[in-house]
Amino acid sequence: MSSRVVAIVFRLLVAALSLTAVGVQFFAVTIPQGHSILNFFSYFTNLSNIIVSVVLIVSALRLARGVPASTADVAVRGASVVYIVFVGLVFNTLLRDVELGGLFPWVNAVVHFIVPIAALVDWVVWPPRRPLPWRVVFAWMIFPAAYVAYSLIRGAAMGFYPYPFFSPVLQDGYGGVAAYCVGMLVGFLVLAVLIRWLGNALGARRVRREASVA
Repeated sequence: MSSRVVAIVFRLLVAALSLTAVGVQFFAVTIPQGHSILNFFSYFTNLSNIIVSVVLIVSALRLARGVPASTADVAVRGASVVYIVFVGLVFNTLLRDVELGGLFPWVNAVVHFIVPIAALVDWVVWPPRRPLPWRVVFAWMIFPAAYVAYSLIRGAAMGFYPYPFFSPVLQDGYGGVAAYCVGMLVGFLVLAVLIRWLGNALGARRVRREASVA
């Protein structure tokens, strides 16, 4: 089996697993128990899993058709990797002991462990052939920054915070919340820089290797 076929199958399987986990949680818990649909889609974990699933499916279909990825395609793929890997890192450092409510254990394992690791593996094993410019790092920061703003504004208005570090009640005021948010955005920036560097370094090596056997 060629590397191309393996990549296609791998991406489709990971996307299917991710969407199944998110879908089961939505249709088996959120809807039956009457939870807010908007609250469900206010979790960065759910959004990131959906984003990376769509990106994996699109990249797999493009690969199957033999259509080369553009710089924009690679940038979007890199963004999805940064987002989902960040989900895994934050969960395992800040949220591991937090009560997850009705989250099924296997769903938790998929969205917080398996998919983040699989997305990183995909980026490492099949790195982009096109190098990414520095400006993509700042473009990748737009979504998480907007998400933080949305979570804080909506939380203040509705009283719902998707994560404890957004709640001024749990963090002894907005000073504690601000410290967490700044720290996470800095961490996000560092991760984005690392993912870009890793993709460019491994991608350049991949191009040289393919050129040597051509």
